[in-house]
Amino acid sequence: MRGATENEKVTHVEMPNVAQLSVTVHGLVQGVSFRYFVRNVARELGLKGYVRNLASGDAVEIKAEGEKPRLHRLLGQLKTGPPGARVEKVDIDWSDYTGQFDNFSIRY
Repeated sequence: MRGATENEKVTHVEMPNVAQLSVTVHGLVQGVSFRYFVRNVARELGLKGYVRNLASGDAVEIKAEGEKPRLHRLLGQLKTGPPGARVEKVDIDWSDYTGQFDNFSIRY
């Protein structure tokens, strides 16, 4: 394989390793600022998606997209949560990146 000469342009750009992470966090996660915690961490990591309380009253749903290493860092934070939260169970599902989100928000 030869390298590019000065008259040739290299057009191959490697895409980051991106994905969508869907998580349901169960436990004492409502009424303890969990959604705000998730939003702040996700924004710091440059992720896009949303967080919302589930009607059951004991779970929060998170969908986040971005680079896999950053999603793994978010996941680590979700397993602990903010002070006052008590995470009992974390359901995790990985899927393909969709690009459907413009930012990271709290949904109501």
